Amino acid sequence: MALGHAYLLDNRFSEAATNFRQARVAGDSLADYAEFLGAKADHDGGNDAAAEELLKDFAERNPDSIFVNQAPELEAQVLLGMKNIAGAQAVLAANPDNAGRVGYQLALGEVNQAQGQTDEAVRIYKHVLLAWPLSYEASTARTRLTALGMESTLTVSELRSLGDAYYNGGRYAEAAEQYHTLARLSSGNPAERNGFAVAAAACDLKLKRLTREEAESLAPSNDENGARRLYLLMELARNRDDLTAQTTYVDMLRSSFPHSQWFADGLFSSGNMYLLRKDYPRAVTYYSELAEHFPQNSNAAAAHWRAGWWSYRQGQYAEAAKIFEEQIKLYPGAKETVSALYWRARLYEQKDHEPAIAAAHYRTLITAYSHFFYAQMARQRLVALGETAPVSVPHLDKYVAATIPKLDDTFPAGDPHMVKAHLLVNAGLSEYVPQEIAAAPGSSSWSGIAEAQIYAAYGETFRAMRVLKHALPSAASAPIKSIPLAYWRILFPEDHWETIRAEAAKNGLDPYLVAALIRQESEFNPGAISHANAYGLMQLLPSVGKQMAREEGLGSIETRQLLDPILNIRLGTRYLRQIMDKFGRVPEYALAAYNAGDNRVVDWQAAGPYNGVDEFVESIPFSETRDYVQAIVRNQDIYRGIDDYAAQKKQATDRADGSKAAVATTAQLQTSSAPSN
Repeated sequence: MALGHAYLLDNRFSEAATNFRQARVAGDSLADYAEFLGAKADHDGGNDAAAEELLKDFAERNPDSIFVNQAPELEAQVLLGMKNIAGAQAVLAANPDNAGRVGYQLALGEVNQAQGQTDEAVRIYKHVLLAWPLSYEASTARTRLTALGMESTLTVSELRSLGDAYYNGGRYAEAAEQYHTLARLSSGNPAERNGFAVAAAACDLKLKRLTREEAESLAPSNDENGARRLYLLMELARNRDDLTAQTTYVDMLRSSFPHSQWFADGLFSSGNMYLLRKDYPRAVTYYSELAEHFPQNSNAAAAHWRAGWWSYRQGQYAEAAKIFEEQIKLYPGAKETVSALYWRARLYEQKDHEPAIAAAHYRTLITAYSHFFYAQMARQRLVALGETAPVSVPHLDKYVAATIPKLDDTFPAGDPHMVKAHLLVNAGLSEYVPQEIAAAPGSSSWSGIAEAQIYAAYGETFRAMRVLKHALPSAASAPIKSIPLAYWRILFPEDHWETIRAEAAKNGLDPYLVAALIRQESEFNPGAISHANAYGLMQLLPSVGKQMAREEGLGSIETRQLLDPILNIRLGTRYLRQIMDKFGRVPEYALAAYNAGDNRVVDWQAAGPYNGVDEFVESIPFSETRDYVQAIVRNQDIYRGIDDYAAQKKQATDRADGSKAAVATTAQLQTSSAPSN
């Protein structure tokens, strides 16, 4: 199976088909995979007769297969290859429940084309292309339209929708090509042509190939295209650090397009630019304008929060308090509002001298966001407040812990779909595992843990973790006792724990901090190599790893050796200790430096002073680094909580076992001492 799948992916169809046949002969456990994938290999390799032998009556032989819905689509294509048009039509007609599938629609179009019903085939191909524009089948449908000479029948609005779909899907090169083509073909309406040219320029900006001259050559207009043109020019001005031009273009947007989304985007981008330049008053001005005039914009919550925070940092506490209150009431679902809850509490405590209201905010953080960075800060503040009793603050009542779905930590390991899932991972066919497990009856409450444990059993810790991260996105805010330990052990692995503990102790580090950092850096994938060329569990740059190796007395090492998890932990903990030492053993400073570099942290420290490390963390201007620091502090807390909970459960179990043993011993003694009859 593994060889057949590898050959299939490599388009070596003959070898793939041969191996799938051998797999089918060797056993029945994955018979449906051997047959379906074997048929696909035969079909793609031009051997449709052999493919039809495998697909004929497939559903009758494999009624529980995940391929039952796909088999008719493939069989229709196979029969078309054999010139059996009537047979292909009959196969599709016998499976009307599949008509909503993109593969079914594509096969139906091909059947109609083979029957000479070109108009209907073209209609179906267009439907596939426009309804599923990012799918493989859409590419095939477009090829069919082109071969029929009918791509030209796509309307301008349909072609525009395709370009927009490519753009929104992040396929900027394809979108740019679509828009450039439309701009060339559009001869009648100048405004329409200009719209395509502006959209193409937006793609080129994403691809970092738009020049100032190209943007300036776009025709100005009084519609959204004109607004977008100004936004593009503003972004280019920002990129070249031309503050005069940036300001001019924002002013033009404000005067000519006060309600445009491009004006809103320009305000947010400008605020970010001045924030990085440490011009906080101008940054606040832009953020405030966005929040005031575009409260429903996707960046409104972030802009509103930043206006509040940087007002706070400038000592404008009354204005900051007002904005924090608005944030809490207007944007309860925004991630920035967690920060607003904490800092409003700090102001209640230190400026308004209302400790009871501050305590209410702190308790809300602890209840709703149990392990978050600010929940930990809140616990410290409550300790400092002593016996202060919180008061009722009605608008905080909506902040509650996320609901955790029903989770089972046991499942029927002998279920046929589970057996297949194990075999699939063993054969390297992991992409089919989620579908296979989902096909098992009653799997909704245990599919995540079942899939994750399979990956974990094969050493794919990072893959197992990703499954449960997706299944439980709110786990980090949940109390430890609300989720079974089996889930926590995968969400927060302790792979190589003895090495982590030993190397952490050697370097004076908390082992939970090291594990938390590894989780954030590589998800415990020892083979991880980042775009920045960082290697292994602790994501070490080769230069750093080799320097640490020399300091460890290991001499010269090869870069590939950094993928050895034991060596990587040894060198990574040494490096982390050095950063900790450089920044006064303050974890938050060290973690920021680990992510963004020492020089940036020194620069951020110089932008102080800060009344506590919490102010420093919130003031990190890079969202990625700020989130990184907070996530690792959160992870560290969860790791410790999991182990504490596991120890408590073990003690309770031991006590229960001890009580049972004592009862059994007493019963035995009573039996042995009783008089006989």
